[in-house]
Amino acid sequence: MSFKYLLAAVTSTFSMIMAPANAQGPPDGERLYQQRCGSCHSIEPGQNRLGPHLSGVVGRTAGTVEGARYSPDMQKSGIVWDDKTLDTYLDNPRAIVPRTTMTIALRDAAQRGAIIDYLRKLSPRS
Repeated sequence: MSFKYLLAAVTSTFSMIMAPANAQGPPDGERLYQQRCGSCHSIEPGQNRLGPHLSGVVGRTAGTVEGARYSPDMQKSGIVWDDKTLDTYLDNPRAIVPRTTMTIALRDAAQRGAIIDYLRKLSPRS
């Protein structure tokens, strides 16, 4: 077998093996949460990090997790977290709470939706 044919066979086999990893499907909310949110927010109740824990966030009033640090604007916001408020906030936190301490924005709507779906599963009130 010539080198050219061997190289073609190896390349073809490798691309078939890698195809599922590169396939475009719906984003995985848990994985995205860990990548984008997990360093600052825990999903364990009572375990605040730089930001408050997000267990039970859907249906909760913003700025009310005991022991968490919040900006005065967040504490006074009166926001109740639902799909719409979470989506707006994650897209541009300072548009909804001008002096929030959260500096990360998630511009990709599909990724925001996947993370919100994941957080909804962790919220008994949703």
